[in-house]
Amino acid sequence: MASSPERRRRAKRPPVLRRLLVVAGGIGAFGIALAAFLMLAPDRLGAAGEGDPVARSESLLQQSNASAAKAAALDAVRADPNNARAHLALAQAMLALDDGVGAEGEIQRAVDTGYDAKLVPQLRAHALLLQGDEDRAIAEAGKAIPQYRAYALRIRARALTLQGRYDDAQAALGEAMRIAPQDAALWTDLGRFRYATGDLRGAVQAAEQAVRLDAGNARALLLRGELVRSQYGLIAALPWFEAALKRDPHLHDALIEYAATLGDAGRTQDALAATRRALEARPGSAQAFYLQAVIAARAGDDDLARSLLEKTGGALDDVPGVLLLGGTLDMEEGDYEQAIGKLKELVAVQPMNLTARKLLASALLRTDSARNAIDILRPIVARGDADSYVLTLAARGYERIGDRAAAARLLDRAAYPAVSESGAFSPDDSIAVLAAPAAERPGDPDTAVPLIRAMIAQGDKAGALAKAQALVRDNPGVPGAQILLGDMLMLGSRYGDAAAAYRLAADLRFDEPTMLRLVEALDRGGHRQDAANALALFLSQNPANIAALRLSGQWQLAAGDYDAAIDTLESLHARIGDGDAALDADLATAYSGAGEDEIALDFAEAAYGLAPANPAAADAYGWALYQSGDAEGALQLLQKAVAQVPNHAGLRWHLAQVYAELGRKPEARQQAQAALADPRFGDRAAAQAMLTS
Repeated sequence: MASSPERRRRAKRPPVLRRLLVVAGGIGAFGIALAAFLMLAPDRLGAAGEGDPVARSESLLQQSNASAAKAAALDAVRADPNNARAHLALAQAMLALDDGVGAEGEIQRAVDTGYDAKLVPQLRAHALLLQGDEDRAIAEAGKAIPQYRAYALRIRARALTLQGRYDDAQAALGEAMRIAPQDAALWTDLGRFRYATGDLRGAVQAAEQAVRLDAGNARALLLRGELVRSQYGLIAALPWFEAALKRDPHLHDALIEYAATLGDAGRTQDALAATRRALEARPGSAQAFYLQAVIAARAGDDDLARSLLEKTGGALDDVPGVLLLGGTLDMEEGDYEQAIGKLKELVAVQPMNLTARKLLASALLRTDSARNAIDILRPIVARGDADSYVLTLAARGYERIGDRAAAARLLDRAAYPAVSESGAFSPDDSIAVLAAPAAERPGDPDTAVPLIRAMIAQGDKAGALAKAQALVRDNPGVPGAQILLGDMLMLGSRYGDAAAAYRLAADLRFDEPTMLRLVEALDRGGHRQDAANALALFLSQNPANIAALRLSGQWQLAAGDYDAAIDTLESLHARIGDGDAALDADLATAYSGAGEDEIALDFAEAAYGLAPANPAAADAYGWALYQSGDAEGALQLLQKAVAQVPNHAGLRWHLAQVYAELGRKPEARQQAQAALADPRFGDRAAAQAMLTS
């Protein structure tokens, strides 16, 4: 297989992707946090109460440095174990650090040493909530005196949210807001609530208000970072996490989010350093071990990844990312039954997770459960954009059960060098079954989306579009509603309207699925430059994203910008390694275009070895041979590619040039004429010249 060779060039040309301005909204809002740094730098923290550890702890907690506040409170408790105020300060610092068990103990010690028990129900409710006891937390919060009513309502709202009682939680937050409208912590909780319920626009507004009210609030900065990451991308989010860590360098949650963002941005060493800091802040942190396991798996060290995942102690076993990583590692180890158990659980909670379905089907095939594998792949195979791996996997399943006709049809699809439009997953229930919950909860995306999918499957596109438009009206701050509307408009070939809907979604959540939809809608609507700008912006924020790198490289190839395509595709190759025939074929084409024939041949041979039935691989290999001077060797491969896909203009044009090189002018003219029949064919002038020569 081909591996990335050293680039043998006198000078490396810069990549073609232009540097884009950092998102204006992110910079403008971040200015608030920057001002806070200048006013509240670490060397200024804790000046109040310098000689009194309790006063110092209280001051540090007000300045949002809970870790230092805890250390100061511990000093006070050790100095005087009967100091009720010291125990209370320690309890409050522990609550800020999410240590519910420790906080509950310190609250009781504060009461036992003389603190008024009537002043602590809201704190005890908080501690109980952190321990997962929502019912007792709600009951305890109800005992709070009016002075602490807003705090108690915040805890009540958190508990109700965890129980799925969103209307009651919203009512509690509304009441708290009437009592304490200038409380940054309350606005942060409101932002978290809106984020949890999918209202990203409302979450952003609440987080911005929290930062305005308290520019140094670490929890508000952390939430703002998570939202900026969703809105704009990985790079734009990093300063916000750094701002939170400036306030409290040992804040575990901020370190975890920072590490995850660094890792996804390709900054592996920095991510690893952040996870180590998280383990110092919270020894045995399951989240930190999981992130380290992901880093190890990406580096190809499966044994280390497995060892690190075991250190989580099962604390994250129901988290989708952990299930996917665990299933993947089990498959690498050959423990397919274990992998099947994890991946089945993941598919049950994320039925449209294509990666999980592919892995599960592969594991099932290896345990001779071919029919089950076919069932798992069926929703993907039904889509027009099913990739060659899925189609081949399903074909192997049909071969196992003796249905060679179905297998042959799928293998024919797998060999085709292009895919059709994507479609929706088939619904699990009928319209009649799905309409009842949608009628009971109108405007609820959880009930509306399955109903719309069912309507599409039944061919009622007009009704589905009307439902999608109503869903957007009822949920203007939910990006998923805008995406669904955009998908419906794409089905009706209304590309401009679809792009407008996707833009609104991207303003709230500019992730990979939203980006791909927006780029496709703009491109098919005739706005290739706008599509390229959207893709470039996404890549500037997510430089290691595989889908964006692949698409960017393919567009650079189509534009004839081979140097930039090589840079992009080599970056992708370094990310995913060998074994991708399509990537090898693209790299072969790029190196051929750049005149580096030896490297092009290496990649072309690797592509053809992986997928000899794929006409794109055959074309890449044949063209690389032709470019290196072996027209005779190229002829058979290019003829094979054209025979498989006779209407592909690019394949015919390559064959035409080989015929011309070999002096077979009639055949060359025939292929050139066929290429010109496609209005999308790019090299029209050269083909016309061949016809008139």
